[in-house]
Amino acid sequence: MTGEKILVVEDEKIVALGIKRMLKNMGYIVPSIASSGEEAIKKAEITFPDLILMDIMLKGDIDGITAAQTISDRMKIPVVYLTAYSDDKIIQRAKETCPYGYITKPFEESDLRATIELALDTHKNEK
Repeated sequence: MTGEKILVVEDEKIVALGIKRMLKNMGYIVPSIASSGEEAIKKAEITFPDLILMDIMLKGDIDGITAAQTISDRMKIPVVYLTAYSDDKIIQRAKETCPYGYITKPFEESDLRATIELALDTHKNEK
């Protein structure tokens, strides 16, 4: 699958640019990068991507889990979480939003590709 739009939500600029490069190499379109939960919601409403890669721990008043829930409720866009944190409380909160995947950083490009393809395919089949 190629050509799908993926919004990257990551507050570490270097990490976000690395993810963007990986996605472009895989054939995906990255219409925008957001660095906060508030910005993620706004950019999702503007770009209406096919998938969102969402960091859980973000700067600002809204974390990635809250932003993902808002986006899912309003726009039904699938979300895959990216995080360096994997404690039980965070995982439980994340699970409650019914994400399409969960990747722990650092990750390999092949893991990212497989997770994205499964998420996009699952979302397509649900429609």
